[in-house]
Amino acid sequence: MRAVVAHDYFTQRGGAERVALVIAESVSAEEVVTAVCSEQATFEGVSRFIVKQSVLGRVPIFRRDPRLAFPLLSWAWDRLSPVNADILVASSSGWAHGLRVTPETKKIVYCHNPPRWLYQADDYLLDQPFQVRVLLRLLTPILRRWDKRAALTADAYVANSTSVANRIEEAYGITARVLYPPVSLDTEGAQSPIEGHAPGYFLTVGRSRGYKSTQLLIDAFDDLPDHRLLVVGMDDVEKRPTNVFPLGKVSDDELRWLYSNARALLSVSREDFGLTPVEANAFGTPSLVLKAGGFLDSTKEHVSGEFIPAADLPSVLAAVREFPEDWDREAIKRHAQQFSRENFGTRLNEIVNQILAQE
Repeated sequence: MRAVVAHDYFTQRGGAERVALVIAESVSAEEVVTAVCSEQATFEGVSRFIVKQSVLGRVPIFRRDPRLAFPLLSWAWDRLSPVNADILVASSSGWAHGLRVTPETKKIVYCHNPPRWLYQADDYLLDQPFQVRVLLRLLTPILRRWDKRAALTADAYVANSTSVANRIEEAYGITARVLYPPVSLDTEGAQSPIEGHAPGYFLTVGRSRGYKSTQLLIDAFDDLPDHRLLVVGMDDVEKRPTNVFPLGKVSDDELRWLYSNARALLSVSREDFGLTPVEANAFGTPSLVLKAGGFLDSTKEHVSGEFIPAADLPSVLAAVREFPEDWDREAIKRHAQQFSRENFGTRLNEIVNQILAQE
């Protein structure tokens, strides 16, 4: 079987990028197609593949922030040559599902979410300049038409959570099967302590995006002087409380140490699936997350973590103050095992073989 994997863009070290690389390894792909790639900014694993990128990859500003290229992405994917292989697996939260294929090639879309800037624009564009928000709103009807046509070219749609499967049904009228993404961070790898930070902190991990609601957590800890919050993914925070520590980007060795020594992984983001609680669980660390979105699939209440009922200050404050001290760390690890790379790869290949067997 000759397999090719497509992913929206490799310009950051995020959960979707980790999953795309696991997909490529699981189906033994040699080639990865993407709109924009910056090998310096993403995971080293991408260098193991032949990377083919669109013309947008030649533009430095798009390699720094591909969101600036949103109005051009559909055009860029259309300009790429059709994939000629047995199977194309498109890891998509945007436009990768629009990559064309030859008549002999089957296409499976592993969907992290329908394009958030088209279908959940109020969340995604919270931190974008006014001009960008206006432009995208003007282009939304045109881009939605292209997006829906692209979705209907797939032979099968796979969602990363129940929540995303519902969004796929609403956006495209497609019934998707659900395959939870894997934990790809090696729990047995080396750990590097973060100097100056003792165990027992709350940890939040995620890029700076408006819908991540990290600022709400920062504001909450101003009223939680007896607790500490370490923030991965943000370099600095204006007017932050003295018990909040932005760490910026960290290495995998540092991330393993942070997960292992946290009191809990904390998030009030409205995630499509949300890998960080499961990654923390793999190290025996519980989570404290918003009772919404993909967290409903990834968190087993009272076993792997607890829920925050609403994304508001009183709810966060109460949840942190009442968070239990004692947890069964082995039970938490067992919960995380269902999201292993091995389980993911086995199920993905079952789906691939089913699609290849269809006339």
